[in-house]
Amino acid sequence: MRSLALNTTQQRRLETLARTSGRTPQAMLRFVLRDGFDLCELEVNESVAAERDAVRRGYVPRDEARRQTRAVIDAAHSA
Repeated sequence: MRSLALNTTQQRRLETLARTSGRTPQAMLRFVLRDGFDLCELEVNESVAAERDAVRRGYVPRDEARRQTRAVIDAAHSA
């Protein structure tokens, strides 16, 4: 098994990412190793912003979203 050492700055970034995303640092590390800190931070921040926007604007129930989607598809096919 290989060992991995993070410097202090990386450890802080990992802990912040984990806290913001609601994951453990161990779980977040897997994504950081795969995608890098910059992409993970971007994705987590985008996700948090989208969730805040959804809370502010409100959610559309699944059945309503399906109904609206079907109406758009049907309209496109009939045109």
